[in-house]
This record gives sequence, C-alpha cells and structure tokens, in this order.
Amino acid sequence: MDASLRPDLAELERAELETVLETLGARRFHARQVFRWVHRKGETDFARMTDLGRSLRETLAGAVQITTPTVLQRHVSTDGTTKLALELADRRRIEAVYIPDTPKQTFCISTQVGCAMKCGFCLTGRMGLARNLTAGEIAGQVRVLAAETGLLDRPFNIVLMGMGEPLHNYDATMKALRILNDEHGLAVSPRRMTLSTVGVLPALERLASEPLMPNLAISLHATTEDMRAQLVPVNRKYGLKELLAACRRFPLKRRHRITFEYVLLKEVNDTPEDAQRLVKLLAGIKAKVNLLPLNEAAGIPFARPSDARVNRFAQILADHHVTVMVRKSRGRDIRAACGQLIVEGTERSPAQRLASRI
Repeated sequence: MDASLRPDLAELERAELETVLETLGARRFHARQVFRWVHRKGETDFARMTDLGRSLRETLAGAVQITTPTVLQRHVSTDGTTKLALELADRRRIEAVYIPDTPKQTFCISTQVGCAMKCGFCLTGRMGLARNLTAGEIAGQVRVLAAETGLLDRPFNIVLMGMGEPLHNYDATMKALRILNDEHGLAVSPRRMTLSTVGVLPALERLASEPLMPNLAISLHATTEDMRAQLVPVNRKYGLKELLAACRRFPLKRRHRITFEYVLLKEVNDTPEDAQRLVKLLAGIKAKVNLLPLNEAAGIPFARPSDARVNRFAQILADHHVTVMVRKSRGRDIRAACGQLIVEGTERSPAQRLASRI
C-alpha cells in the first residue's frame, strides 16, 4: 500500500485505534499494547513491539504508519532550556521547548505552523499562519521532547504556549490532549496541562464544557479596549469586556484559578494606572497574574521595562491582594522565550501569504 494512504496511528485516540486494528483482523486489546508502545515508550518500529505476535507486527508494518516530528536542530541555553526545531511530514517546521526545573519539568509545545493572531510583541505572529497542526503532530512534539530529555517515564508539565493559538485549532488541540491524557499512553493529568489563549470566545465557550479540562491561561496584555486592540488585534472582534465576562462564567474546580498573562512593555502598558485598572478588571475572578517583561527581539517595536517599573507594577497588584508572579525569562539567548519562536527561510504557503495581507 502507498505509504501516504496508510492510516497514521499517531493521529488516533485509543478507541479509534481499536477500530483500525479490528479491520486488520486483530483483537481490540492489541490497541492498548500498540498505544502504549507509541505514546508511552516512543516506539515507531513495529518489529520492536515484542509483546505483539510476529504476524500482527508484519501486518501492521505493511498496512499502517506512525509519523513523528523529526528533530532538525537542538539549541541549549545557558540556563538549561532546550529548543528543538522539528520538521513535519510535509517538510513544514515548528519549534518546541523544554524548560527544566520550573519546578517540574515543562514542555512548551506548538499548535500551529505560525499564528494568525498577529500580537504586536510576538515574533511568531510575524510569520502569519501556514497551517494548523494535526492532533498527532501536537502530541508528537511531547513524545519527542520526552524521549530527548529522558522523561518518558517521569512526570512533566505541558504548556500550549508555543507557536500558534490553541483555540484557533480547537478540535486537533483537544484531541491531542485526550491522547496525552490516556492512561495507556503518557497519562498526563489535566492538572499538568495549561492552555494559553488570547481569547477566541466561541472556542473558549466550548472549552468550558469539555470533560477534559486543562488549566486556563488568558493572554491579556492590556487594561483598555483601545490598547488591547493595538497589541492583540483579535480584541477588535472579541473585546476585553466580553472576554472577562466569559472568564467569570468559566467553570473552575476548587482551589483552581485562571492565569492572566501580561507582557510588560516599556511606557506602553506598565504604568501604575495600568496596574490599578488591572486590579479592577480582575475583581470577582479567581485569578493569578503572570507578569512577563518583554523578551526583546529585532522587528518588535517595543522595549523591556526596567526592573524598577516591573517591581512597581507587581507591588500594586500585591497590595490589592492579587496573586502575582514575575516570570523569569528562560532561553532568551537561544530565542526560546515567550514570543520568540519563529521559523524562517521556508516557502510561504497561500494561507501564509493571505494572512500577511489581513
């Protein structure tokens, strides 16, 4: 069979895998074994799946495939952060990041090739959107990172904060999280998953009813409608008022909070007045705030505020009993920090060319 026509087992949830194996004459319990080999052990060679019979292994090798992102480059920061440049089956490229000691090991993964959100301080947004990732490509990044770092059998956190807007690729993102959560795979608890979004409201409403609920992080970045529309253009469609109303309705388990991410830009959104407005905006929401001093980069028309300005902003929040943390930038020297992921030098797709004109 032409390899391009073979079902890709990396794209399947376990129930779907059971159905595929049944069509090949295998019994359903073999799906648990194959799923475990692929997702828990990172194995893609059927010949090495030794608890399967030889005839089944030969059948699988001829009838299905398992695709996994390929590591093209590794960059290691002085702080231990590792960035992987990954190539997909169609030769598109993405980036994923391993952040050690945070305090748990953390994988920052991508959900799209590029991003359509065009946030003014983010390099990824300058790429435009080339295409969505599939569920297998999203989950595959985690398998690759876990194998590269020796964490396939150890706990780690996942943050959907790499390239792309997760809720702009909703179905594939949620399917990937279900694959990663499966007890016969990596068994990642939803408590160890964080989905970061700029606030695509229809998808955020869908997320509120999901059986599998990751932690939620909202990329806020401004305290007025006009300023947020400049920094986060999606605010022109889904405004700050509507976004915060959706956050107030969002179901949270006991002791859980919504994280609000706020990139501090020198003399743009870092004033005491901004901090005081942020306190008022978050009133009545179970919230915590992550302050991220800008990771400066060529082509980004903003500057990083001084430590004094950052600390003043944080102190105002703390004085009003808002839980706040100033996030330490990791991997800045290898361009692996928040907002710095970008793949350059690849041919632009029609979707990417269109996105650049919007």
